[in-house]
Amino acid sequence: MNGRIIITGATGSMGAAAVEALAARGVPVLMACRNLSKAAAVRSDILGRIPAADIEIRQLDLASMASVRSFAEGIDAGTVAGLFNNAGVISKGYSITGDGFENTFSVNYFGPWLLTQLLLPKLPEDARIVNMISLTCRFAPLSEQTLRPAEKDFSQLGTYARAKRALLSFSMELARRHPSLRVNLADPGIVASNMIDLGHWYDPLADAIFKPLCRKPAAGVQPALRALTGQAHNRYFVGRGDNAIPSRYFAPDLDARIWAATEEALG
Repeated sequence: MNGRIIITGATGSMGAAAVEALAARGVPVLMACRNLSKAAAVRSDILGRIPAADIEIRQLDLASMASVRSFAEGIDAGTVAGLFNNAGVISKGYSITGDGFENTFSVNYFGPWLLTQLLLPKLPEDARIVNMISLTCRFAPLSEQTLRPAEKDFSQLGTYARAKRALLSFSMELARRHPSLRVNLADPGIVASNMIDLGHWYDPLADAIFKPLCRKPAAGVQPALRALTGQAHNRYFVGRGDNAIPSRYFAPDLDARIWAATEEALG
């Protein structure tokens, strides 16, 4: 593998675990993070355990398409071997970004979609692209209208599930349009991370009862790591294995329409 692996959301618990695991294997990593000071602290912590780790930090805010474009412009062709679209957010309330997108969809879908597209000309033909999805995709309907939810349509977990379902659709269409790319999906399962802190009064109770039963971040990121370092293409990595993408998600016509609607939304 020649070049860095870009990891978005690399200061989160699973992102940081991915950075450390790849660094331990001698893989150079680029941490793409919104908060640079937090990223520096994570990098310093990892270097304390792996002094030879090759870890670069650059700023990326997936809630801003200008930030996405600026980040992509700063990447030189031939320097990156893969992209792990790991960053995610479960927004507590309905809010609109400066680009006019609902925040959950911006961070989980529109930002990764645009980032991937802008980086494609700079990646090798067989680059590894791994998109982090969610088991909630199974229960999420998808249509062109889903991408731009109105406030009345917003729900904390429902909107997150639909954004991840849209990312799954993008992955499948990307694999069709670029068959030489190693495009794969990773499902971490339920992980004890800050992502499941939903900002409700019962969060401390959930921390005490529910989180101890969840997977640790280092375990949750293993499916993505196997996808990033293996030779698979268009597979669904979950648990200790990888499978064909479930047939319930096979909808080429829908994927093409979602792709076109996204291009239109991003201008």
